[in-house]
Amino acid sequence: MNSTQQHRFEPVTDADREVIAEQLGRPPRALRAVAARCPSGHPSVVQTSPRLENGTPFPTLYYLTCPKLTSLVGTLEASGIMKEMTDRLGTDPELAAQYQRCHEQYLAERDAIEPLGHQVTAGGMPGRVKCLHVHLAHTLAVGPGVNPFGDETLAWLTANGWPAGDCAA
Repeated sequence: MNSTQQHRFEPVTDADREVIAEQLGRPPRALRAVAARCPSGHPSVVQTSPRLENGTPFPTLYYLTCPKLTSLVGTLEASGIMKEMTDRLGTDPELAAQYQRCHEQYLAERDAIEPLGHQVTAGGMPGRVKCLHVHLAHTLAVGPGVNPFGDETLAWLTANGWPAGDCAA
């Protein structure tokens, strides 16, 4: 996403809130919007506030909620791919520069909602790859071409059969 594109997030309805609570197994916190939906129509990614209701900073702006997606990403993470991705940051200057831009954009977007006063973003940005759930959520929320590791995760999911079937909560 470039700086002239706008997100088309949806307000969280009461029905969405119920589905998200069922997906997470707990009441959702700091919900701002539904940022993406699975093909079956249920929320798959939510945008959260930079702070939880109690004021605690919450640097994860996009949160993956779909249980099927979180399971698939967990399988990918268990393969050890995050170490390989992190290693590539040290050998591929173009990838490292794209990831740095991703980090900066994520900070700017979060700080436009509410500045947290620190440079911590989600998923290990910009120096390592720590959580593919966060990277996939980011890609699903803002589209391809912004988060290289979210894009790679989505490509892996697509190559391995997602979306297929009803992944409703």
